Amino acid sequence: MQTKIFFVATLFILLSSRIFSQEILQWRGTERTGIYHETNLLKSWPEAGPALIWECDSIGNGYGSPIITASTIYVNGEIDTISYLYALTRSGKFLWKAPIGKEWTLNYPGTRNTPTCVNDMIYVTAGLGTVACLDAKSGKKVWSVDMATDFHAPMTRFGFSESLVVNGDDVYCCPGGADTNIVALDRFTGKIRWICKGLGQMTSYCSPALIRLAERDILVTFTKSAMLGIDTRDGSLLWSHKQDSEGDVHINTPLYENGFIYYITGDGNGSVKLKLSADGREITEVWRNGACDNTMGGFIKLNDYIYTASYGRRYWYTLDANTAQIVDSAKFDKGVTIYADSMLYCYNEKGQLGLFKPTGPKMVPAGSFKVTRGTKAHYAHPVICQGVMYVRHGQSLMAYDVKRR
Repeated sequence: MQTKIFFVATLFILLSSRIFSQEILQWRGTERTGIYHETNLLKSWPEAGPALIWECDSIGNGYGSPIITASTIYVNGEIDTISYLYALTRSGKFLWKAPIGKEWTLNYPGTRNTPTCVNDMIYVTAGLGTVACLDAKSGKKVWSVDMATDFHAPMTRFGFSESLVVNGDDVYCCPGGADTNIVALDRFTGKIRWICKGLGQMTSYCSPALIRLAERDILVTFTKSAMLGIDTRDGSLLWSHKQDSEGDVHINTPLYENGFIYYITGDGNGSVKLKLSADGREITEVWRNGACDNTMGGFIKLNDYIYTASYGRRYWYTLDANTAQIVDSAKFDKGVTIYADSMLYCYNEKGQLGLFKPTGPKMVPAGSFKVTRGTKAHYAHPVICQGVMYVRHGQSLMAYDVKRR
């Protein structure tokens, strides 16, 4: 009897440690907030910028960011209309590439999502609608579905762009069909778990957020003219928040913090703060600021302030999270914002990468340099991992040393 009890207890400990040791590597960091939990990084840069460690210049066309595991870097790239998942060593050496599906090649051709990695499985999308699960070691395809044919998804203006969310045994995608709006799939088999009709609107390029409450988990994403809150247990639509404009580009991932949801869009209401009820069933608008807009560069919230780029005026703004007032601005052109070790990293569409110290509302410059390697538009979000800043510019992935010595 004691042996049996010991065996059960040991098994429980092993299973528990496996569950709690699971880390999801994904778009804009482990929580999708753009905050990287790094320490001992440079607090200023020399005139030429941090040292370039290596460059891999053959990862195909694309604008998606990489993810970095203990041994491997994964990033998507397009070659000859096909989307591939590339695997590189941590030193930038090519390991393998695996085909995913047909990629978007009309306007801004190239891959447009960041892979999501859970243990030994990687989840990706391709621009014409393929959703796939691949083995992280070999790149072998475990399963795939086609949102266009399997879920009769309408084609978007810029291709399917969402970076997939994994929650337990589920992975979510947004075909944007009239009756197949949001779909939950079994992440091990690709079989349908539930379908949410949402508002029946086309997808809008958003990589969703996941809110965990005591009563339920909520998937938060955008379709053409509304943000949706969906109960992940059964796919029921809990609430929606309509945009004033008819624009269909709502790319930035919403943020949940301490009972409030924040979102910023350059093609709708601008910056918005919503109060979420304790049970997750209701939202109440707290404020909005239409002048503080951002299309696809994300935003960072630190205590009482939100830092983000403006799409219309091409400035960086500091927004008071309590009053919705713009309390400071910095002229650095529009672009991407991430954060690590008390510093903001701002990568603008002209290729300038700037380091700023946020001191309350102020963004104090601490160095900048121009990314001259790579191809096409400067849209990809940088990633920071173990003292290295990874910057994707088209066909090139570059690794910069940002560790403080």
